[in-house]
Amino acid sequence: MARPRPKNDAPPTPSRSPRRGLLTPIVLIVATIALVLLAQQALRGLPGWLNPFGTETKDRSGPVLLKSIRDLHRYEAATGNFQVVVDLEKDAKFLPGSLRGKRTLFVGNGSVDAYVDFAKLGSGAVKVNADRTAATITLPRAQLEKTNLDEKNSYVYATERGLIDRFGDFFSSNPNNQQQLYVLASQKIQTAAQQSNLARQADANTKLMLENMLKALGFTTITVQQPNAQ
Repeated sequence: MARPRPKNDAPPTPSRSPRRGLLTPIVLIVATIALVLLAQQALRGLPGWLNPFGTETKDRSGPVLLKSIRDLHRYEAATGNFQVVVDLEKDAKFLPGSLRGKRTLFVGNGSVDAYVDFAKLGSGAVKVNADRTAATITLPRAQLEKTNLDEKNSYVYATERGLIDRFGDFFSSNPNNQQQLYVLASQKIQTAAQQSNLARQADANTKLMLENMLKALGFTTITVQQPNAQ
């Protein structure tokens, strides 16, 4: 005769699927990131002291040190103002742009000064006749300063990023590093200034300035020449 099974004997519990156990931490990580992003968006409009994700900027810079002083013997004869749109794109070789890649449109505004260096006037560059009524001046050609990029009026107009780059920028300590954009914009503005008539305009302005100054000093015949002019 068979013995009855005790009432407290329960059927065996099926083992947990290993795949389900692996997916749980991934889902939790993605959900946590999504909640943090949503919280940042929701709290962005609050005052800084109420926003737990807000940042505070403190200036701990040291005093400015004067390293050197030099005399300038130049005439700033002209200034050119330029604007350039830098279209910089970085792509991965073996990944689509939707996953890995970044394209940035940067508007750069800057100026380039043109000057004539009077320190390069050699002996005999200024000739005056005996009765001081005629003068002949031989000038060097105008030169261009380096680009002065206006950082306050230069800005990123648009940015397109792949999914991997978006997560990388979120966790990066400096996601808005624009140094390469500044360098490219300055280089392009400098090239444009060299190809423009800025230097020729500076030559003409310097010549006019000297003629007016010498006329005010009583000279009636004034000749300003530039032997290297093209």
